[in-house]
Amino acid sequence: MIGRLAPVVGPEPGPLLPLRVEGLVVEAAGRRLLDGLSFTLEAHRCTVVLGPNGAGKSLLLRVLHGLVAPDRGRLRRADPDPLRRRLAQAFVFQKPVLLRRSVRGDLAVALAARGVPRRERRARITEALALVGLEGFERRAARTLSGGEQQHLALARAWALRPQLLLLDEPTASLDPAATRRVEAILADLRARGVTIVMSTHDLGQARRLAQDVLFLWGGRLVEAAPASRFFAGPEGREARAFLAGELPD
Repeated sequence: MIGRLAPVVGPEPGPLLPLRVEGLVVEAAGRRLLDGLSFTLEAHRCTVVLGPNGAGKSLLLRVLHGLVAPDRGRLRRADPDPLRRRLAQAFVFQKPVLLRRSVRGDLAVALAARGVPRRERRARITEALALVGLEGFERRAARTLSGGEQQHLALARAWALRPQLLLLDEPTASLDPAATRRVEAILADLRARGVTIVMSTHDLGQARRLAQDVLFLWGGRLVEAAPASRFFAGPEGREARAFLAGELPD
């Protein structure tokens, strides 16, 4: 049985971006997993984090969301209030975390936990399910959906929370090409609505289709940060050039 969640009640989210990352370091067992990362995330853009396995992509997203505390360095946000920051962002994992509830119930619990008034929840749920093409699925058990449908539900839940910043960790890694393109269309729609997106992916075609900016990680270091057009036309670093040529382990 799922316990009743205490709602997070607070003021409307203030401006979250730009977000400036300065000298970010994460260590474990004497090894630097993230090594001195510095960059800026601007509002209303899609930033794709690229790099081989073990480069630190997923860890970076978790630090940005507050799931992992850095050992050194700072994350400077436009709004310093931690509660408003929490209310202003959402995270979608590679494998969606869904409750043992109906599709509607899954969204309703998330909205209640965020402190959204009951009278507003129905409208948000209806709009979010329409956005991802899950109209008519309200009574279905969330965990019986297909893999693509579960990812759509995770995106609907994230959008229902009205985030300024949406973080996604390889959201299409386990999906077929058709489901992948549908998720990409949803992300493009969200960005058109003003959501800032930061996502990791191993799919270079997807990165080319979605990214406006690229962060390329190698061995826990930020090797290159550049507009996507410039990065894919000709990255400056040796590691990035080799990665695009398929010469590094994926």
